[in-house]
Amino acid sequence: MAAPLRVGLIGSGRIGQVHATSVQNHPATVLHRVADVFHESAKETAERFGCEASANPDDLFNAGDIDLIIIASPTSTHVDLIEKAIDAGIPVLCEKPIDLDITNVNQLREKANHTDVPIGLGFNRRFDPHFASVKARVDAGDIGTLEQLIITSRDPAPASTEYLAVSGGIFRDMTIHDFDMARYFVPKIVSVTAQGFNQFSEEIKELGDYDSAAVMLRGSNDELILISNSRHAAHGFDQRLEAFGAAGMLRVENVTDTNVFHYTAHQVEAKEPYQNFFLQRYMASYLNELDEFLKKIKGEKSHSPTFEDGRMALMLANAATASAASGTTISLAV
Repeated sequence: MAAPLRVGLIGSGRIGQVHATSVQNHPATVLHRVADVFHESAKETAERFGCEASANPDDLFNAGDIDLIIIASPTSTHVDLIEKAIDAGIPVLCEKPIDLDITNVNQLREKANHTDVPIGLGFNRRFDPHFASVKARVDAGDIGTLEQLIITSRDPAPASTEYLAVSGGIFRDMTIHDFDMARYFVPKIVSVTAQGFNQFSEEIKELGDYDSAAVMLRGSNDELILISNSRHAAHGFDQRLEAFGAAGMLRVENVTDTNVFHYTAHQVEAKEPYQNFFLQRYMASYLNELDEFLKKIKGEKSHSPTFEDGRMALMLANAATASAASGTTISLAV
């Protein structure tokens, strides 16, 4: 049996902890080093997972004992760190988005698309077992030609105002996951029509952002994709998907911890609340995401999102932002 790949993790915040857990739980990887400019956070993570800590990400590139880099640091660092991984010849899996500025992404595009170094983007929802099953069945022709895709994504509650202020806005921060999911089913999107709404949060409105959004995408074969977003949902983490085709429909409903129904004189078919946090709902998808990227490293067929997938998701987010601001439909070249 081959020795596990030694992973270097950059960023030990909330999403960094998710990746560290996935690395620990995967039989082919081991967390070897973690770096964070907040050194105490890096040290706490290193103690928890039994590895080395550093305050400088460059230490991971220079160590000579790292087989895979995972980038879970702030978005503004992503482009620079991806380029360093390419230069060091180390496979790199980076959280979304690549950057908030498409100019920065385009400056790295040629280098990223022509390197032999495997690059993956952290659109983990592709690897949710429920969504992945629908995709496989659509590809297998279970519903005939795909005509419509409906994606519902609502968070239980908004993130902190401090985070939202630097997030890039709802389309680049939240809907970008749905844009990648849309392109996973319909790779060629030709137009974007979006509206943003301020329905409940004065704090988000004061940031110049929206707390809710609706997007309509048009595929090159006239596929219709509808996306509905909200920064809050009283009933929990609302994550649903429906694929409609000429021969039928496939649908994913929300997930609860059990499938037990409760019947009384006052209510019937009552279930436990929906899972209320993205880690509950998508923990398995993060492990599957890592597994899929390992296939890419080994040269096997892989559905791991590419640098170009990350770029296109940002392009769609930018188009949605422009559409919502202008009230017009934005056309895209395919």
